[in-house]
Amino acid sequence: MVSEWVTKNRFDPEYLPVMEEKLFFEGEQKKRSITNYIVLLTLATIIATYGVISGSTATVIGAMIIAPLMTPIMAATLAMVLGRAARIKRSILVVTFSALYVIGLALLLSLFISPIVIGFGSNPEIISRVSPNLLALFVALASGAAGAFAISREDVGDTLPGVAIAISLVPPLSVVGISLSKLHWGDASGAFVLFLTNFLAIILAGGAVLWLSGVSISRITPQRDANRKRAFEVAILATIIVAIILGFNGYRTLEQERDTAFANTAVTSWIEGTSYTVTRLTLNFQPRDILLNGPAHVTISIAGTGELKSIDELAKNMEDALGYPVTIQLDVLPTQVKYYPRLLRQTASG
Repeated sequence: MVSEWVTKNRFDPEYLPVMEEKLFFEGEQKKRSITNYIVLLTLATIIATYGVISGSTATVIGAMIIAPLMTPIMAATLAMVLGRAARIKRSILVVTFSALYVIGLALLLSLFISPIVIGFGSNPEIISRVSPNLLALFVALASGAAGAFAISREDVGDTLPGVAIAISLVPPLSVVGISLSKLHWGDASGAFVLFLTNFLAIILAGGAVLWLSGVSISRITPQRDANRKRAFEVAILATIIVAIILGFNGYRTLEQERDTAFANTAVTSWIEGTSYTVTRLTLNFQPRDILLNGPAHVTISIAGTGELKSIDELAKNMEDALGYPVTIQLDVLPTQVKYYPRLLRQTASG
């Protein structure tokens, strides 16, 4: 049954020139296609950058729909399946220069905007793109397969905008530029890993779908077959490396959530018997601290009145709970209680 379905849905070789015209910047319309691509990429970057800064999901989605970056990535995918080495190189160069252009433009657009306005620690559009895990890879693989299936079928509507929304290409690059403008190296590297994940997943999953569909049957030669095998090997190796990074990042995220809960318990125990309450607690571990077994930095805010126990006791309790050294920044916010009318105070005290 499956083999029958595959046979009936094999790729139509006569549709290949149409695919190539859609994806490659070649032929009589080359200059016009490049101009349109640059204009759309510029507008998408502007929309994505300010959408991210303002924390507007709807605006960022609009940028995803406009962004044309999916086209050269799918072009590289098709060139890889066909074993066209020159086209692979040209398409990869287009993607590379496009990524650098988006990062640079986003950096310039956000250069004079205050980090307080951007809100790196509270902006959901940034937070969701700086700590990718393996789930991001799975989504990207499915999206790449969907994009390849759609582009290889004349009878299927153009779903590339929908795929672009699912996989997100320009927004992560915009976050890279925004982060670099404020020297947030960790956020920049995390967002770039997300883009790299999406790019490799489209190449790998999309290439597999096109190959299984029979796209290259009528156009392959021994030399092109060798080119295709090398390209797939590189894509698989790069994807494995990225998957390891994503797995480690996901593990660190889970570990940090667990340790944050332990730290919160230690603080709650330390202020027990007082009027103080914990209003905020964050635990930050830098990559260099992980490698050198250095201390984690814990920022704590508490609100209340009265005497507190020694902060040395808090540090000891927290280090015992976490199993590694910490540095602590404790912000104590005094609380003042007022009543109106005065009768409420008398009733409360009585």
